[in-house]
Amino acid sequence: MTRPIVRVYTDYKSPYAFVANKRLFELEETCGVELEWLPYTLRVAEFMGTVETRTPHFWRKVRYAYMDARRYANAQGLVMKGPRRIYDAFYSSVGMLFAQRHGFFRSYHDTVFRKFWGHELEIDELAAIIDVITSCGGSGSAFEAYVNGPARAEHDRIIDEAEALGVFGVPTMVFNGELFWGGDRIDMLIERIERPETVAAALGSRHRKPA
Repeated sequence: MTRPIVRVYTDYKSPYAFVANKRLFELEETCGVELEWLPYTLRVAEFMGTVETRTPHFWRKVRYAYMDARRYANAQGLVMKGPRRIYDAFYSSVGMLFAQRHGFFRSYHDTVFRKFWGHELEIDELAAIIDVITSCGGSGSAFEAYVNGPARAEHDRIIDEAEALGVFGVPTMVFNGELFWGGDRIDMLIERIERPETVAAALGSRHRKPA
């Protein structure tokens, strides 16, 4: 019997994607679904502005966000150190796609998250991602050829498809065409998986004319 599919968009530099990771994998066991992991590489300056233009209000929000994510991390026994700079996660994102095709996705995925948030990995350095690939049993030369070949076009196509669905941040889960953004929406996602009729009811209420 085919298991229902939940598509998960993630980015290794997102603190909330990091702390949602464990619970998302648990859905495979508890809800009997299959997870389809795809990168949604956040363009930080596009939605957060450049460092020079950020206001004191913005920095208060950022400090709270990292403090809040760290609470979730601590509850799971995870180490989460604040990022040292703004990262372009392209290499780590296409590394995810490469690892899936070559059968070592989970090892790669967990290693990149753990090492990045432990300040042991620079995700925007090709050599660093190659090291992770080889440590997981993959071919560094094959990955480099992929990066210099079709990786960029495939990566950008995935981002475009995500945004056409309405994705704007991570983690975003997509189930039966419905989007759930953030780890705090996992309970709602579980409800949809277990009671899919609630989707029809919710959508129906949006379009019902007032009496």
